[in-house]
Amino acid sequence: MIKVAVIGDIGSGKSYVAKQFGYPVFEADREVAKLYRKNKKCYHQLKKKLPTYINSFPIEKSKISKAVLDNRKNLNKIIKIVHPMIKKRMNIFFTRNKNKKIVVLDIPLLIENKINKRNYILIFVDAKKKEIKKRLKNRSNYNIKILKILKKLQLPVEKKKKKSDFIIKNNFRHDSTKKNVKKILKKILLNA
Repeated sequence: MIKVAVIGDIGSGKSYVAKQFGYPVFEADREVAKLYRKNKKCYHQLKKKLPTYINSFPIEKSKISKAVLDNRKNLNKIIKIVHPMIKKRMNIFFTRNKNKKIVVLDIPLLIENKINKRNYILIFVDAKKKEIKKRLKNRSNYNIKILKILKKLQLPVEKKKKKSDFIIKNNFRHDSTKKNVKKILKKILLNA
């Protein structure tokens, strides 16, 4: 099984690019949302660490945001609970898809959390800052303060770019992105 990890800046279009490969995608952000909606164990652990904010199930993302904005140390508490659960889900994803030729990982903090293994093929999604800002402002959950906090967790974009095996330009036009993904996919399959 070839493991392709799509990395890049917040709002660069990683999830969109990941889906263009046409193989199963493990989308960490979606898995976190599922934990908040459906996982009682996650709820109880977060309630224990953040009782002021977490007091009803399912967990509201706005309460998580408020906890992080009120005190940055709360983010570390959340990470210590949520990330091991996401790692477990990722391993289940690998098991479920063990017969697939390729799986795609869309995990924003893949490098920062040292999840990436040596055999992962890293693809950096490169997009213009102006386009990213425009797209982020259109998100319903856009919060500049939260964004700045999350940015501090991430490695600088240039470092991520250097660590990558491939760089894909995302100009947010469907045809060219799809064409770029096909080229990279062809190279990956040739070298497999």
